[in-house]
Amino acid sequence: MTVHQSSAGLEQYVSDWTPEPSTITETLTTTRAAELAATLDLDMSPSAGDSLPAMWHWVYFTEWPATADLGADGHPRDGHFLPPIPNRRRMFAGGRLTIHTPLTLGQPATRDAAVVSANVKRGKSGELLFVTVRYEFSQDGQARMTEEQDLVYRSDAGSSTSFEKVAEPLPPPSSPWAIEPITHPVLLFRFSALTSNGHRIHYDEQYTTQVEGFPGLVVHGPLLAMYMSELARTNSERPLHTFEFRLMRPVFVGDRIRAQGSPSADGASAELSLVSGAANVHASARAVYL
Repeated sequence: MTVHQSSAGLEQYVSDWTPEPSTITETLTTTRAAELAATLDLDMSPSAGDSLPAMWHWVYFTEWPATADLGADGHPRDGHFLPPIPNRRRMFAGGRLTIHTPLTLGQPATRDAAVVSANVKRGKSGELLFVTVRYEFSQDGQARMTEEQDLVYRSDAGSSTSFEKVAEPLPPPSSPWAIEPITHPVLLFRFSALTSNGHRIHYDEQYTTQVEGFPGLVVHGPLLAMYMSELARTNSERPLHTFEFRLMRPVFVGDRIRAQGSPSADGASAELSLVSGAANVHASARAVYL
């Protein structure tokens, strides 16, 4: 893993940050998959031997630190892949998943993880640390999936953001695939529990608005990505081979949103997005099928 440095600032905290790779092995229980299906209001009864749908691995291989080890924001104060920067704020920027062979429910699987890059860059809002973590998933000694997650960190003890809740109405759908999920605090709470995400911006409105400065509870970026991946999965009989997504603007509880998609003429791929209002794009994705 290499750290690319800028002239000053955050690099002083991460120039020697070289976390060792980690390995987790866990049985992919049908109970956990059924809990996710129920959380997403999907009429599914996962069984042992079924293929795990794309992106559903996010509810496995989770870590559950002691409560005493959590910071004021609900995240762990220290973590194996958390950079040691002060007043750390994290944003999930996107990722890429390649499925060689789907993981199988009811069997143990192994996830090997490593930080592959860390880049300090200066933007309009100051210095940002871009970190990419690569995950390799295997089962029965066979490589099954490869995932990369792009995370952005900043050092910020302030409480102001430039984001506002959506005020414009959502126009009628114009894409062949479309769903309009309704977000609410209980949904966010359940998804936080399933993914072992203690960040208070997803369930503590007073903290979210008064400390972090958002206008309301923040919908999980992975949940937005999952709405798009489910749209791609349920509208094609072909198995997903790759799914790449980018998160660009947060969604807040109460925002009216739509996940939408358009398949290519040959059905080999699809372009997807998650939108609100007249022209607000919160996330985009591309799915490629086998």
